[in-house]
Amino acid sequence: MNLSASYIEAGELLTLLKRDIQFKEVSQRLLHQKLIEKVARERGVTITPEEIEAEANRQRYEKRLQKASDTLAWLADQMMTADDWEAGIRDRLLAKKLADYLFAKEVEKFFAQNKLDFEEVLLYQILLRDEKLARELYYEIENQEITFYQAARLYDIDERRRLQCGYEGKLCRWGMKPAIAAAVFSAPLGEPIGPLRTEQGYYLLMVEEFIPAQLSPERYQELLNRMFQQWLNSELNYHLSNQSLTSQIAVPV
Repeated sequence: MNLSASYIEAGELLTLLKRDIQFKEVSQRLLHQKLIEKVARERGVTITPEEIEAEANRQRYEKRLQKASDTLAWLADQMMTADDWEAGIRDRLLAKKLADYLFAKEVEKFFAQNKLDFEEVLLYQILLRDEKLARELYYEIENQEITFYQAARLYDIDERRRLQCGYEGKLCRWGMKPAIAAAVFSAPLGEPIGPLRTEQGYYLLMVEEFIPAQLSPERYQELLNRMFQQWLNSELNYHLSNQSLTSQIAVPV
């Protein structure tokens, strides 16, 4: 039996979404899209056919759809038409362009005002349950009786980090508790820090590298997405209270 979208009725799909507790999420996404369309229309933000074609070509390259037949087979497997695909591309491009239109300058301003929070470090750490052991290890590392990496490999209670000799990764100042951030960002490179008492236990830390704050493309996109999502939720709540969007959606409940 060949299954296709034609075998699925709208009511069945609605019932499944409710049973899987996904109806609210999907409805919210639909309302977000309606809000994006409304505001983009008011602000004159549009997407051109050339932009849609460029994104479609990028996706074809990413998915290795080299021939037209490959693309058609992929669309059939996804149970959608070329028009469906292009409409989805347009929706995502419109959301991105509207986000840039509304918040590009706000992202730069926010970053400049909070630059200190975006400083990063390459951090190694050891977590221990016992305070006495933590202090003993600190002095042994400080006196070069054992390296930080050896101590982490032997004593860290976190198995993943133990296998990586204490390597925790690249961490941002704003993601740390204030007391830990203060200790980390004032410490000399390569020197043990601690023990620092937390709810999880006692930490020994070591900074391998300080990384100055930069508004990289990844950081810009992260902040832009956050601001845009907050704006969407706020605007949606306002419109829901006035029933100005939900009245446009004919979905039985």
